[in-house]
Amino acid sequence: MRAGQAGVSVVVWKFGGSVLTSPAAYRRCARAVGTHLAARPRERIVAVVSALRGETDRLLSQAKWFGATPDPAALDLLWSTGETRSAALLALAIRQRGVPADSLAIHEAGLRATARGLRLRVDARRLLARLSAVRVVVVPGFLALDRRGRIVSLGRGGSDLTAVAVAAALRARQCDLIKDVPGVFDADPGRTPSARRFDTVAVGDLLALADGGARIVQADALRLASRTCLPIVVRAIDIRRGATRIETDVSAPARCA
Repeated sequence: MRAGQAGVSVVVWKFGGSVLTSPAAYRRCARAVGTHLAARPRERIVAVVSALRGETDRLLSQAKWFGATPDPAALDLLWSTGETRSAALLALAIRQRGVPADSLAIHEAGLRATARGLRLRVDARRLLARLSAVRVVVVPGFLALDRRGRIVSLGRGGSDLTAVAVAAALRARQCDLIKDVPGVFDADPGRTPSARRFDTVAVGDLLALADGGARIVQADALRLASRTCLPIVVRAIDIRRGATRIETDVSAPARCA
């Protein structure tokens, strides 16, 4: 299968650790996937997942059993168990709903880091081949392989970068970053009940916030989306709660046409 072949389109959904909190949460994500695909029989989904909420910190604590500053390569390998397990769990939950789904290990996903945490090269043919057999492919986020074939992490929020890189390589119709809030707000909605959600936000404005330390969308992911003019939506699992569309083409509309 090729992206766009015979009317088939691909979307990428990223499920962050803030929504992957329990077995029930995986079932909610699987239900949303099933509902979406039932209404769009010609669509395919690549789901990029973070580890279960808190798992990365738990693994870091375990690594520190053997020293305050764990070896980075060993730590990345340890961290990979969280994302790999999460991918398998979501695929199982989706298949339980009768939707053909497959999960990939890091070595199977075809993601290569050409510079640590900055650039990703994606083997689109490998993912499209899997999508020709199933409707959903679940990919671990946050991690890739370096030039030597060793697992490396992509920095805090690295699953955002994974999702954007995969979506850009597949020429996906859209990349949805699914979080525990229904979009981007002018203040933390958990602390400020009157916080206002933006319907749209310019990628440059969001990038300035990310560079300033805000953990909305990873800065490297925003830069890649801007370069590739990729449509991005930040939302909760239930799209009826609203969403924010990130305008990635405002500075170069001709290039993105």
